[in-house]
Amino acid sequence: MLAAVVEAEFATLREALGVSESALSKHVRALEQAGYVVLRKVRDGSRTFTIIAMTDSGRHAFCGHVAEIQRLAGVASMRPGRRPAPHSVSQQAPVAMTRRER
Repeated sequence: MLAAVVEAEFATLREALGVSESALSKHVRALEQAGYVVLRKVRDGSRTFTIIAMTDSGRHAFCGHVAEIQRLAGVASMRPGRRPAPHSVSQQAPVAMTRRER
């Protein structure tokens, strides 16, 4: 979620992800320790909000993970013995294969 925005409020992330405050805190702390996110506190009257933003290092790491997932998905779709899905449905009757062709 942070990759799509400049920054986000902790409560907004918690609600959007549907996780508990403690679970999100744990993950945000780990990302902060890795240098992938930074936190800052914003005061608005009597309320204090925690704002979270990805660092350049975090964005770089995220892009690397996405690229690797895309690479693995491409490799998985090229497994031997798998034929690619047809682009269009043919109106021709299927041709029977001999035992040798199977």
